[in-house]
Order: sequence, then C-alpha cells, then structure tokens
Amino acid sequence: MKSSSSVIIFASGSGTNAEKIIDFLNESPCGAVAAVFTNNENAGVIDRAKARDVEVFTFTRSEFNETDVVLQKLKDLKAEVIALAGFLLKVPDTIIQEYQGRIVNLHPALLPKFGGEGMYGMKVHQAVLDAGEQVSGITIHLVDKDYDTGKKLFQARVAVEASDTPKSLAQKVQELEHRYYPRVVEALCNQK
Repeated sequence: MKSSSSVIIFASGSGTNAEKIIDFLNESPCGAVAAVFTNNENAGVIDRAKARDVEVFTFTRSEFNETDVVLQKLKDLKAEVIALAGFLLKVPDTIIQEYQGRIVNLHPALLPKFGGEGMYGMKVHQAVLDAGEQVSGITIHLVDKDYDTGKKLFQARVAVEASDTPKSLAQKVQELEHRYYPRVVEALCNQK
C-alpha cells in the first residue's frame, strides 16, 4: 500500500522529466505525484500530466511572485516534496522557507560550473562546449534562495566528445536526467 507522500512537480516546458518522475513514483511505495504546477499554459507537460490523470495547476508569474496563491495550493495538496523539472522561474522565499530541504532541482551540468541565473537548457550545453570541457553531466540539488547553489544531492557524468553539438550533448545529459532524477526524488520522499 502506498504511503501518503505528496510530490508536486513544477515545470515550464515539454515535461519529459516530469513524465519520468510520475511514471516512476506510480510504481514506488514512496507516494505519488499529486499535481504538476506550471506557469506556462501552453507547456507540453500539461498534456503529459493529464494523460496520467495528474492534476495540473497553472499560475501567472505575478501570482507566483506577488501572492500566496501557489503556496496555499501546495498546502491544500499537503505537499511534502517539490521537484523542479525544467521550471524557469526563481522560487519565492516564502515557498523555500515553508519547504526547506524538500525542494529539489535538476541542473544539466556539473555544478558549480555552468550554473546561475540564465543558465538553462541549450545555453548550458553551449557554454560547456565553448569552455572545452571533456565531461558534463547532471547535478541534482536542494533549492535555496540563489540559483543553483543549494546542497548537492547527486551528480552523474557523461563524456563530451569533440563531435558533440549542443543538441547531441543535451541528448546524452537527458538520458542521465531520466535515469536518475526520479530515483533521487523517491529517496527524498523516503526521508520525509
């Protein structure tokens, strides 16, 4: 029998990582994804969530930053763990304080390199290639008040080949994301 862990995923894009987390936790004793929260009413993650009978909650940037609407919805759903999966807005301090140590993010590089404000998606992969790095990967970390500075929970590496493009590197990194991110979210659930 499943425990009552309530995982909320925040996503802004296509939702492949959200989909992997939902599917993984559906098979896990840890709990389940209670809802997907998004600031993008056209995000692909909406269709992926609905196809899996997961509630979707949309909000505006101003609702997120200037009101307690999102925080109240998290409380209503009894959120225990929040997973950011391609979510592009900075999480407000009120939410970080309420869920201290229970908000996790995935970054598509080996932090502390190639992190910080504005470093996401293809921008990260291009920066890795421009720097001539021989290795890239993923970092899964807790969220704090600054971009990409929270405690690192997990890293995995992949070789950067001379022939790599931002797109090919992104594909290799995404394989790591899909393999490991759901497991780290599950481990965080189990610590609650």
